[in-house]
Amino acid sequence: MSRLLAVIASVCMLCGAVACTPSNDQQPLQPRSETPGPAGEVPAGLEAFHGQTLDWGPCAEYATTESDSQSFADRTIECARVTVPRDYADPAGETITLGVLRKPASDPEQRIGSLLVNPGGPGASGMSSAAGLTGVTRDTELGEKFDLVGFDPRGIGASEPQIRCLTGPENDADRLDSDADNSPAGVAETEAENREYGQSCAQRTGPELLANVGTRDVVRDLDVLRSALGDEKLTFLGFSYGTRIGAEYAEQFPRNVRAMLLDGAIDPGQTTVESLVAQGAGFQGAFDAFARWCADQETCALGADPGRAVAEFQQLTRPLVDRPADAGDGRRLSYTDATTAAIQALYAQELWGRLNVGLRELSQGRGQLLMQLADVYYGRQSDGSYSTVTDAFNAIRCVDDQRVRDRAEVREADRRYRQVAPFLDDGRGANPALDQCAFWPVPVTGDPEPPEAGDLPPTLVVSTTGDPATPYEAGVELSKALGGGLVTFEGTQHTAFLQGNDCVDEAGIRYLVDLELPEPGQRCTS
Repeated sequence: MSRLLAVIASVCMLCGAVACTPSNDQQPLQPRSETPGPAGEVPAGLEAFHGQTLDWGPCAEYATTESDSQSFADRTIECARVTVPRDYADPAGETITLGVLRKPASDPEQRIGSLLVNPGGPGASGMSSAAGLTGVTRDTELGEKFDLVGFDPRGIGASEPQIRCLTGPENDADRLDSDADNSPAGVAETEAENREYGQSCAQRTGPELLANVGTRDVVRDLDVLRSALGDEKLTFLGFSYGTRIGAEYAEQFPRNVRAMLLDGAIDPGQTTVESLVAQGAGFQGAFDAFARWCADQETCALGADPGRAVAEFQQLTRPLVDRPADAGDGRRLSYTDATTAAIQALYAQELWGRLNVGLRELSQGRGQLLMQLADVYYGRQSDGSYSTVTDAFNAIRCVDDQRVRDRAEVREADRRYRQVAPFLDDGRGANPALDQCAFWPVPVTGDPEPPEAGDLPPTLVVSTTGDPATPYEAGVELSKALGGGLVTFEGTQHTAFLQGNDCVDEAGIRYLVDLELPEPGQRCTS
């Protein structure tokens, strides 16, 4: 899963990042109703949605997680609901609502418009991300000249209805099952669980919504939101999976684009298997960088020799397949949770120290810190409930991506993944079990072809050389597909814009504000 939101949440919760704390030094916003749309082009039959009245008010009631409850208390941000068709093939039929959060531009006289943000996933909350970014953008031209707008895509977070597949206890139980048994009986059991998962999603979410949660429909929602906010053209900032939203919007609505900055790209031409293997190689590269950093610390859980780090990590984690470790409060750290914690920490160097401490704890038979990292990744709250992020991730990828139903192909993909990411190899051999998507109860709606954007204004892609989740070359390919500019960031982290690098930030802000692309071949270093 490639998403920025979980990284921000981890840094805030575990490292106390100041940038995650919203400012309350401005006057509280007052509730009000606005009807600035419809603006720009409006598809036939959708006029009422593009021109709807938005009722803005305090954001506290939109909070769906513990971190939201804190950040949404800021009275200098405001929230509203936007109504969209559940099925765009039937705009006169049932409707659903999207949660939307806005931080108004601090200088109304210089206001350019709205900057709409998606943090990735799929399944991450744009409202949460925008609230977290208000501190980062506050003293920049972005904060002065743009309304910062985050929306929860359909079925996610504060949007209604939500995508729901498993209860909290069911999620806990699922995480304890590592599905490592690749015997015929083990494969049959795993596939039965995956089939039941899809059935549960259809029962609890409703097949009508489940069939319309893909990127195809999110892009149409984005255009409704653009127009309803009063923007003739879209200014969009997409991280990770958000780059897929941006690329598809560019293909469907090229004339409606003003500017589009896409950071941490998904390669538009890769198959599902190719993307999986490329991501595995990316995480292995990040793990190797972590191992080199760790070896220079006073105490490293993986030892002083980076060349032995994979073996040391495997020695710590593989026993968890059969014997989960004590994680406190009656919980047990599974192999799945331990490797998920490592993946979560590899998204950002700020979390490497926590991963080292967590692995040292694991060497002593304790798994509390690794469990904390895994809980943030999965969106588990302190009361045992879960956010929508994991169920939404599964539901969206199962309608977006090509489905693999050939067990031989699955086994070969797993073999290749273990080969390029040996630190994640459980030692049990390649597994041919089909995943949830092979049994998904509604059809695929995603377009497997690279975007054909047509007459599109210049776009900007930011790609990081050591990005573990969205490898560098994916950004190069997306930049070519869209015919836009490219900024290369030399570092080891997932995405780079608005994360403290002056070179990347200046290039991105100049583009979003003035529509000026950086010089070809621009590179920034950490």
